[in-house]
Amino acid sequence: QGTMLTVSDLALVLVTAAFVLLLFRSLRPASASASAKAAKSQSQSQSRSQASEDAPSKVVAPAGAKSAPESNAKAPLNAELPAASPASQQDSANLKILYGTVGGMSKNIATELKRQCEAKGISAELKSLADYDIDDLRWERAVIFVVSTYEGGTAATPAQPFMHALTDLSLDFRVSKTHLKTMHCAIFGLGHRDYAKNFNKAAKNLHRAVRALSAQSLVPPAFADVSSSVDIMVQLQNWIDGKALDENDTSANARKPLLDEIRSTLQFKTNSGANLVESDSEDESAATGSGENEMVDVEDLSTGLKPAKKGSSADNDESDSDEDSFDENAVNKYEDVVTEKEMLTPSLRKALSKQGYRLLGTHSGVKLCRWTKAMLRGRGGCYKHTFYGIASFQCMEMTPSLACANKCVFCWRHHKNPVGTHWRWQMDEPDFLVSEAVNQHRQMIKQFRGVPGVQAERFLEASTIRHCALSLVGEPIIYPKINEFIGELHKRNISSFLVTNAQFPDKMDSLQPVTQLYISVDAGTKESLKAVDRPLFSDFWERFLASIDSLSRKGQRTVFRLTLIRSWNMEEIQNYATLVARGKPSFIEIKGVTYCGTSEASPLTMQNVPFHQDVVKFSQALGKAVNEILGTEMYDVACEHEHSCCMLLADVNTFKPNGVWHTWIDYDKFHQLAASGQPFTSADYIAPTPSWALFNSPEHGFDPEELRFNRKKTTLPNGGC
Repeated sequence: QGTMLTVSDLALVLVTAAFVLLLFRSLRPASASASAKAAKSQSQSQSRSQASEDAPSKVVAPAGAKSAPESNAKAPLNAELPAASPASQQDSANLKILYGTVGGMSKNIATELKRQCEAKGISAELKSLADYDIDDLRWERAVIFVVSTYEGGTAATPAQPFMHALTDLSLDFRVSKTHLKTMHCAIFGLGHRDYAKNFNKAAKNLHRAVRALSAQSLVPPAFADVSSSVDIMVQLQNWIDGKALDENDTSANARKPLLDEIRSTLQFKTNSGANLVESDSEDESAATGSGENEMVDVEDLSTGLKPAKKGSSADNDESDSDEDSFDENAVNKYEDVVTEKEMLTPSLRKALSKQGYRLLGTHSGVKLCRWTKAMLRGRGGCYKHTFYGIASFQCMEMTPSLACANKCVFCWRHHKNPVGTHWRWQMDEPDFLVSEAVNQHRQMIKQFRGVPGVQAERFLEASTIRHCALSLVGEPIIYPKINEFIGELHKRNISSFLVTNAQFPDKMDSLQPVTQLYISVDAGTKESLKAVDRPLFSDFWERFLASIDSLSRKGQRTVFRLTLIRSWNMEEIQNYATLVARGKPSFIEIKGVTYCGTSEASPLTMQNVPFHQDVVKFSQALGKAVNEILGTEMYDVACEHEHSCCMLLADVNTFKPNGVWHTWIDYDKFHQLAASGQPFTSADYIAPTPSWALFNSPEHGFDPEELRFNRKKTTLPNGGC
């Protein structure tokens, strides 16, 4: 029995040995193949290196740089990496420029970087982060990231998958903290200082993630401010040259010329393994030493920093602070500093002028409305003509402030205008703005002289402006002298239709009477309002409610303007009704969103545009819900403008005396009341509404004196029109 046990043990040993031998043989060919690939990769790299020495556009060392040994000059930078790098990377450019963009600014900056690199003989490849495989990142030699920050501190939508994946890598305990140790990178962030704690947050998060994976910096990251008086392309050039971006940038002393650093990095092999320490937290530094190749936070170079560690040198351009944390006080220390700078930078002027704006002074604009053009030809007026009796061909659309505190998803200007939470720019005087707006509007009207279809009588009358729609773009109420501006309009017998985004209740409280005051009510709940309006203020909901309360105290005509977006905000009738009952506006305008074409700045498509019948049903349901809350029949559907997919609910107590709708305005009477200096109410300047403007009329809000014009539809090959 003892012998049998010995034989069994021996058999087990033999079987185990055979299994190990088979496993070794199965692994040996793959290992040999990997070695062969590594040798081939090194040979190809050496061949390319030798070829580049003979090429006319070879990379040269920066002036004053020490000569490197011949062996180092030819050795591939990734010699210390695992041997089998992707084949796609072996033939790629030495430098990758990766960008994440929505509106195109980051792409433009990345394109300019590529142009300047190639002008210096540095081969560069441009690629969107939306199309970049994060698995390729560890094989890169040098990378420049250009990333923008949007509402909530998030990256541009196309870049978000990459950013999430990179953050996951930096936090994954299974991934080596030296994962990117041979990658050299530079980060150029784009943000708006009014986002406060979220200023350039996407770029900062990117910086933390690559640092946690031991990437080395070419130069310290730059956090550009698109609201700065210094044009964004000038800030880029300053970064490239190693200078301060603008007056708020204190990191220039720690910055070197970018292209020199790229050239040096690509030509000479660098030490890629210095001072590497693992970390478990995204908020803690990935390195505790002060190695010469570690990345530095740009805010750490300003005031309010933690003391330097012993042994660190104040002259070391790329030394680290104790922790990878940004000093929020340093980030926001310029928040309340008033600087005399123009709102309109050269790039903003170019973008807005391209959209057809006539820019006024340093912060205002005027544009010709399409309904002004239509009514000049007798082809119908806008919904304000139907609801309130304006002459559309005598209406001027302008704004005294192109800046806005929201970035609404349905904005028809595609977010080319600046954003801001308070006034911090140079200010033009009200009389100048009104005079210049009138002059520019008249110049645009003159261009219609001789245009086929333009009616001669209306063309002459159009030079006499009777109405001003302060709803072009931006937030007009933020203009510090808005009351004086309104006064200048009224002195010229120009009525005022002012629209605000309900984020400045204190400004609303101090606002003098206007012909009609609007607030945009784009959602019924806090969550929906944040998603639709994308506000800059963190307390946007409290400001929104305070603005509604301010509106309820006004004695003149007030309006809730609702923009309906299918699948976004049309399921909140009861919530809207609660807000209406709180503000008790004179009118409620309910309009289907207008599709403004494809734009990376907005996720909306034609599928989000409701039909007119959808808007009609919503309006009727909303009126019923509000009346139930108030316990009285206060609101009813008064008018419709089918062409604009727009409905009007009105307060029957004020605007339906003796059972007859009076939604139109006696403009001459209003100007008399405004000039008197005496208190007056909305009931003092009402006028009867014509039958064709009423809801359920055969005309559906189209003036019968106008000629309806239908464009001929051309069917495209892909089925579009």
